[in-house]
Amino acid sequence: MQWCDLFNVNHEPSFEDIKQFIGKGEPLWSELLSYIEKAYQVKPKTTYSKCSAQPGWNVKYQKGSKSLCTLYPMEGYFITLVVVGAKEEEETEMALGTFTPFVQGLYLKTAFSCGGRWLMIKVDDKLVLDDVKSLIAIRVKPKRC
Repeated sequence: MQWCDLFNVNHEPSFEDIKQFIGKGEPLWSELLSYIEKAYQVKPKTTYSKCSAQPGWNVKYQKGSKSLCTLYPMEGYFITLVVVGAKEEEETEMALGTFTPFVQGLYLKTAFSCGGRWLMIKVDDKLVLDDVKSLIAIRVKPKRC
């Protein structure tokens, strides 16, 4: 069943609901949330999106006025949206060779538009999760890890 069908605009999921829906991807989800909250000392915000590309409830992290990432629960995994803006582009391209082939390919095929490369990263693997952490750290330097 689709996430947006389980939890409509009037039925906000709990974090426990999200973990249950993600299922086998939950350990990666929990690791990312823990990393972000420790490294950036920020709390998540759940929001509802009517965007046709990824409708439903999502989890956003923001540090000051800068978005760190947006997380979209999926059955068995999750998607992380990280925007690589013009300011981060050079550093990201220098680090690109350290990323998994999946993230490298995604970066190279994602066109720069609306102020950045909007990377929708399927997180179902620990190495991809590590790439997501690196991209977030390039976007906003962590206080501690």
